[in-house]
Formats: sequence, C-alpha cells, structure tokens
Amino acid sequence: MKKLTYVLLVMLLLLGGLALSSQKGPYPDLVYFNVRMSEEIALKDTAEGLTDIFMWGLQGPQIFGLDQATRDKLDLYAVPSGSWSLLMNPIPNKAPYVVEVGGKEYFNAFAIKDIRFAMNDLINRQYLVDEILGGAGTPAFTMATTGQPGTYRYNLLATKFGLTAEGNEARALEVIESSMQAAAALPENVGRLEKKDDGFWYFDNEPVTIKIAIRVDDPQGRLKEGDYIADQLEKAGLKAERLYWDRIKCSNVVYGGDPAEFTWQMYTEGWGAGATRAFWEHIVAQMYAPWYGYMPGGMTEGFWNYEQDEIDEVTLKAYTGNFLTEEEYWELALRGLELGLEEAVRIYVVNQLDFFVANASRLKQRFAYGLGDGLNTWSIRTAVTDDRTLFITQFSAMGSLFMDAWDPIGTDGFDSVYSNYIAENLYDPAMFESPASAIPTPLRAVPIEVQTKARRNEEGDVVGDYEVPANAINYCPFNEAWLEVGEGKKSISMATYEFKFGKLHHGQPISIVDFLYAQAFQMEWASKESDDDLQYEQAYSSSLKSGLDTIIGWVLNEDDTITVYFNYNFPASKERVASWGAPGISVSSSGHPVGCAWEIAEAMSLLVTEGSESGTAYSITMDPAFTEVDAIAPACVKDIRAKLVEMKERKHIPNYIKEFVDEEYVLGRYEAAVEFIDNYGHAYISNGPFYLSKFDSTSNYMELRAFRDPDYPYEDTYWIEELKAVRMQIDSLETPAFVAKGSDLPVSVYVSEVTYPIDEAVPATTGKVTLSLIVGQETREFEAAMTEAGLFECVIPASAVEDLGAGSYDIMAIAELEGAIPASASTSIVIY
Repeated sequence: MKKLTYVLLVMLLLLGGLALSSQKGPYPDLVYFNVRMSEEIALKDTAEGLTDIFMWGLQGPQIFGLDQATRDKLDLYAVPSGSWSLLMNPIPNKAPYVVEVGGKEYFNAFAIKDIRFAMNDLINRQYLVDEILGGAGTPAFTMATTGQPGTYRYNLLATKFGLTAEGNEARALEVIESSMQAAAALPENVGRLEKKDDGFWYFDNEPVTIKIAIRVDDPQGRLKEGDYIADQLEKAGLKAERLYWDRIKCSNVVYGGDPAEFTWQMYTEGWGAGATRAFWEHIVAQMYAPWYGYMPGGMTEGFWNYEQDEIDEVTLKAYTGNFLTEEEYWELALRGLELGLEEAVRIYVVNQLDFFVANASRLKQRFAYGLGDGLNTWSIRTAVTDDRTLFITQFSAMGSLFMDAWDPIGTDGFDSVYSNYIAENLYDPAMFESPASAIPTPLRAVPIEVQTKARRNEEGDVVGDYEVPANAINYCPFNEAWLEVGEGKKSISMATYEFKFGKLHHGQPISIVDFLYAQAFQMEWASKESDDDLQYEQAYSSSLKSGLDTIIGWVLNEDDTITVYFNYNFPASKERVASWGAPGISVSSSGHPVGCAWEIAEAMSLLVTEGSESGTAYSITMDPAFTEVDAIAPACVKDIRAKLVEMKERKHIPNYIKEFVDEEYVLGRYEAAVEFIDNYGHAYISNGPFYLSKFDSTSNYMELRAFRDPDYPYEDTYWIEELKAVRMQIDSLETPAFVAKGSDLPVSVYVSEVTYPIDEAVPATTGKVTLSLIVGQETREFEAAMTEAGLFECVIPASAVEDLGAGSYDIMAIAELEGAIPASASTSIVIY
C-alpha cells in the first residue's frame, strides 16, 4: 500500500510539473530570420542543419535534382501556392492608342483590348510548365489557384473563352495583325503607324515597342518566362524592350509609379497564394477590379488609373455581401471574373507547385501549413524543436530582408513576402482563415451570436430587417466624434463578440478602446471631408471605404462584449459573416495580417499631418515626393519617438477615443511606447505571440522572442492540437480519354483520408464522391459508389449524355466526409 501511495505521489508530482511547464504564447522561445542570396545554398543549409526551415517555395527541378542522401534529411511540404501573371499597362485604353510623354507621342499596342486578350493564345502555358517549372505546376487562366477549394467554377470560365494550355499562336498573330491594321487605319494614325519590310510595326518611324519589366532576381523562373514572352511578341512584329529589373525596382515603378509615365507596358508578376481560401470573390476584386487598388494606377490620386465600371459594380456587390442567395453570389463573382478575362489587363499564366523544406532531424513533427499557400505563421507557431529555438532562412537575390516599408497603415505597407513572413508572427487578428479548412476561425474575437435577416426591396436592392438599437454608435469623420445612429436604422446581419484581450507587447492591456480607435481611424482616413483634408488618402479609401460603409453601428455592452450591426450577407458560411464584422486593432489597408498599437498609428498619422522633428515629409503610401512611414527604419523611428514625447507633453487625446479615456490612460500608453522604442529600437508594437526583439539591416537578421505574458490567451501547445484535421485527397480520377457517342462512360476515383499536418494517408473507407459533368454553364451530377477501400466507381449512362455534341467536356469529382476537409479534382474527355 505504501509503495502504491508513493507511485501515485510521484505521478501527481510529474503531472503537476507538466502542468506547470506549460506556458503562454507559441511553442518556440526564439525565432531567428536570416537571408541567403542563393536558393541552392539555403537548401543545402537546411539539409545540413545550419537552418531549420527554408521559408521559400522551391521549384520542382530544384527538388527533383537532389540526391537521395540530401532528400532524406529534409521534410517536404508540396503546395500549389505560387502563380505567375502578366500585368499590362493599357493607357489610354481607347483609340487612337497614343500616349504623350514629355512632349513626344508613343503608340501603345496594349491599349487595344483585343491585343491584350490575344496574349492568351500567343503564350504556350504548357511550355512554361514543362520547360521552366519542370512539370511542377499547371497552366493558369484565372486568379483561382488550382487545387484550392471552390476554384473549379472560376477556372471553368476559361473554357468558355476557348483558352487552352497550349494556346493558339496562329490565331494570336492573326488577331494582333488585324488589330494593328485597324489602328493604322484610324485618321489620327494614318501615315504614322505602319508595318515595314522587316516585319515590325513603326510609329513615327520608330519601332512600336513593348517594354517588359522582367524579374531578373528570379533567374530560373520569371527571367526565362519574360524572355520567352519577348520572343513571342517579336513574332507579332512588336519589338520587345527587355527591362531586367529586380523586385524593388519593379515594385516601385510598376505599382508605385504613374502609368502615364509609360515606363513599362508589361510586368512578369509573381504571387504567393496569401492564404488557403474557401471563397474567392475578394480575390476577383483584388486582381481585376480598379476600386481595389491593384490595377494600373493603384487608385492613386493624380495618376492615370485604369477604369472599368461594371467590374467595380459587380465585384463590390460580391465583396460586400450585397446579394440574397448563394446563386446570386456566384453570378456576381463569376461576372466579375468574366469581365476581367475579357479586359485582359491582368493575365494569369501558370500555377506553381512549390516545395518548402525543413530539416527532418531538428523538427520533431510536421507543423501546420497552408494547404493552399504553404508555410506561414502557423508553421512557426506550431514548430517543435528540442531547444525551442527556430532558425529560418528566406531567399532574396538582392540579399535583403528589408525591401519595403513596415508601414502598418497604408496600402503599400509590408508589400513583400520577406516582411510578411516575419510580421505576421507579431500580430493576432480578430479571426483568421484556418490553414487547413480555410474557414474563418476565432483568434481574439469570439462570435457568440451571429444572425442574418435579408430581403430584396421593391427597387431590387438587398436590405436588412434587423432593427439597429438607436443607441448604437458609429464614428462620424465630419463631426470627429462617435455618434448614436438614432431611430429607424436596419442591418442585414448582427453579431455579438466576446474578446480574448491580453496585453500589447509594451505591457499595456488591450481593451475595447483599441477597437474603437482602429474603427474610427479607418473611417477618418477613408473619408474625404474637403479638398485640403490632410487626414485622407485616396488609395487608403479605395481599399477600405466599401467595407467600412457596411458597418451601421456598434453597441458596447456592459459585459465588455460588442454587438455589431452591419450590411453583409454570405449564405454559404455563417463564419464568414462573423469574420466580416469582428472588431480588431489593425488600421492597415494593405490586406496583410499586420497591426500595431493605436499610439503608434496616431504618431505616424501626425507625422503626416503635422510634420516631423527631422523635417522629413511623410506619407502613408509609396510616393516619390514623400517618405513612407516605417516602424523599423531608424530615421522614422526617431521621428515617431519624438512625436510620442510631444503627444505626451501636450497631453494629446485622439478624437477617436476622447469620449472613452482619460488623460492618465493616454499618457501611460505614450510612456510605454517610448520605453519600448528605447529598449528595442523600433516602433512595431503589436499583440501577437512573438515580439521583434532584435534586428540588423546590415547583416539581414531578425530575432523574434516569444511573448510569454501570463495574460496572452493561448498556451504553447494549444494550436498544435487545435489545428489537427482530416482531409480528403483524390489520388486519381480515371476516365477514358475518348468516348464514342452513344457509349457509357466509366469513371474511377481513388480517394484517401489524410491526417493533417502529419500527412499520413490511408485508403478512404467511408465518405461520398460526387461527379459533375460540365456542359457549358450546366452541371450534371452523378454519385460514385465505393467498391473497395479507396475506390469509388460510377458509370455515366449513355442516355445521360446522348444530347451532347462531339467535343471536349470536363468532369469534376468532389470527395467529402463529415468533419473532414473536402477535395476536388478534374479531368477532360472527348466525345466523338
């Protein structure tokens, strides 16, 4: 009995020790970021244990060429996370297609929509996949990355336009020739635009040139792509001027410059997926709609801006939930994409299968990662090493992690993977999209009630039936105060949130005041009150105003919850509705997961509107006439600190929160911020599981330390367990390539169940597989039956397809299991 008591005592002590050993924050204590200028060196460093994770997507040939000994030292994460597109400068986007720069006129062939669209045929996408990506990718026609949820409807639009992986060079050359001949016949161009004996077009006796900004710092990828496209253009009689620029110059000129300067006409863009997504209407808006700010001109005031009113109209409705049913949602989103494909200002070329690598012996288990975007903040938060230290390497041909401004306000802030891979670990948003399911998931704002009541009124507009309490408040920039909304207001949705507050990195507690500031700041800077309004920025407004206008009002409840009334409807996902209205601390318009303490945003905004101690003229956007605010650039940090001291001395209380705070509160925040800057040399004070403890722009080094404050809401192993999931995987979708008209069509689908993130697969023993035969805009559905573990079979009878004419048709398979992440795959058949 004594022996048993002793054993129980030891077990209790051990259990108690385990309980005591758990700690708040992420699993790693320390994370070190560095950079390599060579992918091969970084890959070798990872294999040899000199770094733990190479946080950069490698292309297939780089992985396929590894010897087995090196391969065995690595954990591979293969994700369809990258894509390439071509952005074209269409100025003036109308006849006679002539641009004047510095008193001289130039002819822009890409101002002709038919020529832009013909690039789809001029490019052999399959060649790019096979010869440049080594087969590790797929041809792309839209922004919807192959393999991600909910993408097949978007990608089917490509078939409507007759787009194919191989293209149609002869057709493209014919269209370009006829378009140029038509342009040459315009009265304004007669005698000026002509094709000469050398096969090239000339305008005012100078070659009609296409200036292609080619990313020279991607030598195995986009450099080769750019050269190939340049060669193709010259077949069409258009001289290609190859601008071999690095990322910084491309970004500054293409995204930060005025298209009217006519410095470029095409840019070989590259994109990371950004997230694992279940829905894509916001990416349709981002990549095709002018209002979002990612099209030529960027909605920057004073620049020439690409315009397309119908794309703006339908994507705004889809983006803001201005629809009644799921069917209407798809009509709006797909119409936006259809118009984007027709306009062809941005053309997608390929999706990459990216390979991320980690050292197999250092990492004790596979960590979380985005099934659609690869390694991300959840990879770092859930990475387990014996010493709780993590070494991470990024690749930069320029050899720098410091390529863009750490601007937590404007649209241009954190505009690279380098800064985002680091900064997203420092910030907790209100909710996030799960890296496995892509479903919005609570992080700091927890919805406890979500309701929607929507109908269509007599004018055909979608309106709400929720009575908004008269005492609900919203910030009015014209009155510079929070005002009650008054009687008679209604909303489409309402949601009540409780919060996991915690503290900011300088030790100050987070409260509802932080949310009030962020909401009011955005309203102020997105609203133009007069022509000389210094607290207004057009690109900022373009990015945020449409979403802000959906918020009707907040009710601040006595129990520290907030009830938000807003006009947003999303029938397919209540979680999506909850995410739309969730209050947070970020004021950023960049679209990236970044956010900082309100006093830093306030100091930065005052640097813009009042001036700085150094005399530097600041802005919240990338502008050659100003310096963009930056939370880690030493000169700007010095000005931020000086402004904070000034704010403390004059006892400055922002209008956004003056009704809710006292002098003692704001002075305490200013003092804490100054002390933090003095301790760490930067002003990026956020709320995430890590804080930035050291950095050096000379040696390209950043150190993140775990934020172990006892009030941080999550323990170190919480997300390791919480993010575990089961996902379905379609290993193979098999059909005959050719089927005679009048014959049955057999289909076999091989399906596995995969445990995420371990990625161990077993043949599926349950679940459902649905087959969809795509006929134009119609889908004909059939259910496959399980015939053995992992195999689902179906015979589509001849009678179900007897009305189809000869041609090519797509078949989509969707594998589902309750509680698991579904999977989809597609193939094509030819009926003859």
